[in-house]
Amino acid sequence: MTPFLIRGRPRRATAHIRVRVVHSVLGALAGTGWLVLPLMTGGGGDPVPAAPERTVAGAVAPRQDEMSGADLVLPLVAVGAAGVLAGYSYLRRTRRARTRTTPGVVSAAPPVPTVHEAERQARAALVLADDCVRGSEEELAFVRALFPAEAVEPFAHALRAAETELAAAFAIWRRYEEGVPGDAAARRQALVGVVGRCAEAGRLLDARAAELDRLRGLEQGVGEALEVAEARFRELTARTAAAQTTAARLQERYGASAGAPVTGYVEQAKDRLVFATGRLNEARQAADAGDGARAARQLRAAEGGVTQAGVLVGGVEGLAARLREAAGLVPAALTGAEADIAEARKGGGAGRLADGERHARLAHADAVLSAVRAELTGGAYDPLDALRRVTRAVERLEVGRSGVMDAAAGLVARAAVGAAGDYVAVHRAAVGAPARARLAEAVRALGAGAARGAEVEEPARQARELAERDVRTHGNPYAGADGHAAGVAGAVLGGILLAEEPDAGPPVSFGGPETRGRRRLP
Repeated sequence: MTPFLIRGRPRRATAHIRVRVVHSVLGALAGTGWLVLPLMTGGGGDPVPAAPERTVAGAVAPRQDEMSGADLVLPLVAVGAAGVLAGYSYLRRTRRARTRTTPGVVSAAPPVPTVHEAERQARAALVLADDCVRGSEEELAFVRALFPAEAVEPFAHALRAAETELAAAFAIWRRYEEGVPGDAAARRQALVGVVGRCAEAGRLLDARAAELDRLRGLEQGVGEALEVAEARFRELTARTAAAQTTAARLQERYGASAGAPVTGYVEQAKDRLVFATGRLNEARQAADAGDGARAARQLRAAEGGVTQAGVLVGGVEGLAARLREAAGLVPAALTGAEADIAEARKGGGAGRLADGERHARLAHADAVLSAVRAELTGGAYDPLDALRRVTRAVERLEVGRSGVMDAAAGLVARAAVGAAGDYVAVHRAAVGAPARARLAEAVRALGAGAARGAEVEEPARQARELAERDVRTHGNPYAGADGHAAGVAGAVLGGILLAEEPDAGPPVSFGGPETRGRRRLP
């Protein structure tokens, strides 16, 4: 297939130029011949008879004047004609080049990406920006422990601004997935907007990274920062032991399904603490040896491990607290649901539902309440799941909810968002944009006080399911490592280490794409 764009001139154009050059040369040669011809003829021919000098001079003078006037006319006309032809050819060539629609050279502009490629770029930008925000938030928590609020505020402000940009990017992406806007050009522009918002979030964090390093001064000494990290490590070690007991009791009291969201969390917390132990020891050794850069690098890795251990242990503790709250709320929720059902039977919401549909939903609500009552007397049950089913059944009746039903729906929504958020936080190296986008939508709906619990719970549930699928399909080259590399697999999976160097480093630091991995090996 002949390429559409060709470098240099087309071959036909080159041929035309050659013809014009030949014509010009022939014209010039013809003119030169006319100029030379009289000179050649003047020096030859028969000899002239002798004559007196005066007579000869007088006779020859008129002949020379005649030759210089008449004989030079035709050569000059020929040369002029050749010049006119050459100029006319040049003008035609210039006009043709100006009006040509096919370019003569390859464009230097980059090719427009396909829709598939533009979507891939948008998803990658969302993941990267979300990772930068999460990593920055983790380090900033340790900065707050050592410095006054006014010193930390510039960095907290940058983080909040980055979170705002990221939330806007996720909102654009959500509308894009829903088919809004519908116009192809507008949809491309929406993808550009996603990438641009993510880039701005990263820029805001990058702009403050060097200033944060100067504030912490880890290269000059990690003493106080190391003490803070070690204190949190010791606290979490004790909490992890307690969380193991708590997780076991959850299953005994509420059944296996109730504790499913935090299955394996205690073991993962222990793994992060093992990783943190090694990095804390290396940070102290490097500090004692006067290697400030290495001490700072190891400390940041340890801080990441401690932070994620806290997320995992907090997930177990938080679930236990919500289950206790839900168990105490179930009886009141059943009473509130009965009142809402009674109102629906009287015709509440009848203007929005057809009679047949209303009766079907009433029957479903009655069945749900009967099943929950049976669970209350049947042994271990999941109170959060019971509340979820009751609130969903009442929401479908489209009647005003009582205060207790609002409280129940809020508790269920917070539990769903918390479970999804914790899981994404400690597995972020494997979690893709779809799960993060669903989580962002759930967080947005929860913050906006969504009227229906399903508006929060459904995207949160989808986020958790998508994230779990991503983790199952994610490969980890550091899995099974032991000895010096103990805990590295979990640190890489959790996004604590970027896995760009032989020791799986560098550790993630406060900053955007340009600065978050700045603590590299020398």
